[in-house]
Amino acid sequence: MRIMVAVKRVIDYAVKIRVKPDKSGVETNNVKMSMNPFCEIALEEALRIKESGNASEVVVVSMGGPQCAETLRTGLAMGADRAIHVATETSLYPLAVAKLLQSLVATEQPGLVMLGKQAIDDDCNQTGQMVAGLLKWPQGTFASKVVLDKEKQSVTVDREVDGGLETVRLDLPAVITYSHGLAGSRCQMKNWATWVFLESFLHGFYPIHSVQIDRKASLR
Repeated sequence: MRIMVAVKRVIDYAVKIRVKPDKSGVETNNVKMSMNPFCEIALEEALRIKESGNASEVVVVSMGGPQCAETLRTGLAMGADRAIHVATETSLYPLAVAKLLQSLVATEQPGLVMLGKQAIDDDCNQTGQMVAGLLKWPQGTFASKVVLDKEKQSVTVDREVDGGLETVRLDLPAVITYSHGLAGSRCQMKNWATWVFLESFLHGFYPIHSVQIDRKASLR
């Protein structure tokens, strides 16, 4: 089974946000960027599922400008098998991202699509639900624990709700969005210098497949 993980490049969570002088947005020039923390949790869980023998490949996907390649290399350094960069300079809103993911799913045929529950820059919390709706797949949102059953072709998800935890079982293929509660990332647990070396090594030897989309292409 193949797992597709969508990741987003955002301003690092530890950076103090500065508003542009013209009030048109936040300053991103010369600001440290990193993988969205919730996306990192989703990728970590996908890699653990693969390591347990329940998946054959993990494909990481990101959308945006050339700088997204840095985020994808981070994903490869963590252990992803392939990376896909949907190249565009257009600002993408959740529905556009969901439709692009729908097209990639048709090509890649994953058994699971995993995302962070939301990005820390816009806090929309919409893309995962929209992807599931477009694909007509079952969804498990705000996941804190995931157990895959290959024999029954299903996945059990403990999801965080206002009253505590709710457990749902989904038939595969399915969409899962991740919240808090899962163990820390291997990037945080392993030696930092080793990880930096791996990222630099992968930059030279693991090409990132790039897909260009036209600014005028219809996303409606």
